[in-house]
Amino acid sequence: MGELKYLHGFGSEFSSEDPRRPGALPVGQNSPQRCPYGLYAEQLSGSAFTAPRNENKRSWLYRIRPSVVHKPFKRSSVTKYLTHNWDEQHPDPNQSRWLPFDIPSSPVDFVAGLHTVCGAGDPKVRCGIAIHVYLCNTSMEKSAFYSSDGDFLIVPQQGKLKITTEFGVMEVSPNEIAVIQLGMRFAVAVEGPTRGYILEVFGGHFTLPDLGPIGANGLANPRDFQTPSANYQDRVIPGFKIYNKFQGALFEAEQGHSPFDVVAWHGNYVPYKYDLSKFMVINSVSFDHCDPSIFTVLTCPSTKPGTAIADFVIFPPRWSVQEHTFRPPYYHRNCMSEFMGLILGSYEAKAGGFLPGGASLHSMMTPHGPDDKCFNGASNAELKPEKIAVGTQAFMFESSLSMAITKWGAETCQKLDPKYYECWQNLPKLFSDKIYV
Repeated sequence: MGELKYLHGFGSEFSSEDPRRPGALPVGQNSPQRCPYGLYAEQLSGSAFTAPRNENKRSWLYRIRPSVVHKPFKRSSVTKYLTHNWDEQHPDPNQSRWLPFDIPSSPVDFVAGLHTVCGAGDPKVRCGIAIHVYLCNTSMEKSAFYSSDGDFLIVPQQGKLKITTEFGVMEVSPNEIAVIQLGMRFAVAVEGPTRGYILEVFGGHFTLPDLGPIGANGLANPRDFQTPSANYQDRVIPGFKIYNKFQGALFEAEQGHSPFDVVAWHGNYVPYKYDLSKFMVINSVSFDHCDPSIFTVLTCPSTKPGTAIADFVIFPPRWSVQEHTFRPPYYHRNCMSEFMGLILGSYEAKAGGFLPGGASLHSMMTPHGPDDKCFNGASNAELKPEKIAVGTQAFMFESSLSMAITKWGAETCQKLDPKYYECWQNLPKLFSDKIYV
């Protein structure tokens, strides 16, 4: 496995060549008449050719065979729970919470274990998102996967992933994330029961949020993102399958060799990983509870300034020191959709029912906030400096789109908690003639 390299500047130009073939990376031009070692030059574009320079995404791959060498695609029946049909169910504005999703006991790999929970939009018009979970227990063998619809932001919850990409190999553990961008082929190896979450965005790419008044430092620092090094395979593999997620459906094609045959590459369109423990938390040191946007790790902007197609937000261990303040998240209604998951630990605003490997969805303008136990505790607590969320990592996929739940998410998985609403029913009426009760 090639070593991971730090990006040292999110979105900059990078290059790598497998040390077994020194000089494989052409010098001075992208596509010479004859590439070193008899390699093929192939460009992978993640943006329009004419996109502004600071938004133009592309990488050059120097590979043993071009990726066009495969048989025709046909519909695949490997999984029936991958969908972009947001009209499967009637609209439901209620607060939704899922108990931990079941990991199968029979052999299931990453692709077969993909299940769409909710989403909105249409990849055909390059606008929207889909939220999936993966539930698997065996490694992908003689197969690779890529999405023609959007970028995959992968959040492991249980089990380490060994992700082999065209650019090299990444190992991603719980409390780390990986981003595999549009069109990049990859395979996932696992060791035993494995579960996690995926945020897929159509038509855009993840980037770091602007820091504004925060200044030059804080949140996720560019230097902490890592990308793999070239590590090619020169393997003849009859019947190797390429799975392609295209317009919400899954297709497969056969070829006779490994697609991970890139000997060298350069560009700014790469897969990458990030360790969530390296996030520099910004928080209030006086009073009031800050908006959760201060915990944004990555964002996929929309065309409307300041509004995201999707934000990836985390709630890591941190000090809570606000004075005269109800410290947990406040009750609110929101013009965004909020899908939350729990990697480990116990989330501060929910005393029970929100468990690692489960999830919740609070739809646009549906009210939500702390349950009665959390409210009562925080309203009467001694407000001294306190380290909160120790041993916990919760996250949120937040979107400006109004998401719909799939049939699998609403019915088939049998994990939707019908009693979720009860956690607010015992909130008492405290109104009184006295200023403070």
